[in-house]
Amino acid sequence: MFGLFGLSLIFSIVLCVHVVRTNQQMYWLMIILMLQPLGGVVYLIAIVMPELMGGRTARKIGSAARETLDPHREYREAKAACDDSPTVRNQSRLAAAAAGMGRHAEAEQLYAHAAQGVHADDPVLLLGRATALLELDRPGEALPLLEKLGQDAEHGRTPASSLALGRAYEALGRHSEAETAYQWAAARMPGLEALARYAAFMAHTGRKAEAADAVAEMDRRLAKTNAQFRKEARAWRDLAAAALARA
Repeated sequence: MFGLFGLSLIFSIVLCVHVVRTNQQMYWLMIILMLQPLGGVVYLIAIVMPELMGGRTARKIGSAARETLDPHREYREAKAACDDSPTVRNQSRLAAAAAGMGRHAEAEQLYAHAAQGVHADDPVLLLGRATALLELDRPGEALPLLEKLGQDAEHGRTPASSLALGRAYEALGRHSEAETAYQWAAARMPGLEALARYAAFMAHTGRKAEAADAVAEMDRRLAKTNAQFRKEARAWRDLAAAALARA
């Protein structure tokens, strides 16, 4: 028993040294020491393994673990960077972090402030602001931004912008245009969000059989989805299923 405790203690000390030497956030020390050995295992997965392994998969796993333990970290770091240097890039990063936390009013203001002068037509800023306006139930303000974005054939016409356009048209009762935008996005956008919103739109407009087919397709895709992304995918599937149930 003492041997296992000793190994756990040595393991934790080694990881604490790594925290200090690599300038990680100091809260990791508390996690490692207070939750032995589980805290050390989490740190190993979130920080050490991505450093050793590299690659997109390892980085995604590490990022997901860090986000679970400290969901506000990106916002804090983005705000600190923006306060220190309020560049367009830092404002955009902070706006995205705010939107990720559901602070859409703050995100909309940040995107609007950043989209000035030579950056007035920046597709990332236009889409970010339009999406925030949609979340704030202000589709009439979002639509001109999205239509402006659509004029940029090279950078503005993307599945994400088409999905936002569909949402704006639907909210404004322009169902024929919403149908075209949703259909285009659902056929091209990775993940289940576009298909889920399209299915919900079909349910809202009385096309229950088509909506049910879309939910069944999501169920098939969900069964093949990587475990890392399954929670988000299921949330979108459930959104469509709920809309179908209410139809």
